Amino acid sequence: MPTYNKPYKPFVTVDCVVFGLDKSADLRILLIKRAYDPFKNSWALPGGFIKENETLENAARRELEEETGVKDIFIEQLYTFGEIGRDPRGQTISVAYYSLINLEKHPPIAATDASDAKWFKIEEIPKLAFDHAQIFEMAIKRLNAKVRYQPIGFELLTDKFTLTELQNLYETILGQKLNRRNFRSKILKMGILEQLDRQKDVAHRPAYLYKFNKKKYVELTSNGFEFAISPPKDWSL
Repeated sequence: MPTYNKPYKPFVTVDCVVFGLDKSADLRILLIKRAYDPFKNSWALPGGFIKENETLENAARRELEEETGVKDIFIEQLYTFGEIGRDPRGQTISVAYYSLINLEKHPPIAATDASDAKWFKIEEIPKLAFDHAQIFEMAIKRLNAKVRYQPIGFELLTDKFTLTELQNLYETILGQKLNRRNFRSKILKMGILEQLDRQKDVAHRPAYLYKFNKKKYVELTSNGFEFAISPPKDWSL
């Protein structure tokens, strides 16, 4: 009979990179301040250890809600991080998730092992605990790539938005200015936006409001439609 050594079991955690967009079209990330060691009083991504008989996604959702109050949002698995020494408590494997939400709908409330929870501009992120800076950098790259071929960016907007707000969103994520006429022509020709009434009570000429028609998008993709927002050269200014 063959004999087997008892398998080694490292710790398993989840970490959440949550992006939000504010009124000025600044992209932000949700961070918590750790209340306990290791890295007490340092800023970090929301997350923690998984529980027995808990799926990874359920653990990510639970930790996010427990530490920030944010719940019922879109999340997607990002990557698995397992470098030796990434956690002073022992060998720890972290499965990272990322999420896109409308910032105004989800004001953070610190709880459990977080002494504070706050939205930071991505250009003003403080030094992060563990290897969370590396996790953040990978999430930014994934977001930049994915908004080009999936309409996930609409998760960051309010239910009703102007084309200017939509263009500002893509310029923020892609990190480049886009030609206004070409961008709008491309987006409208896709047929996935529903035009609504004009804005009300604004100081400037009221623009039309739009909403993302998810049902129409699903219908189009079933017929071979491919969402593509990767800007050709003539989109840029």
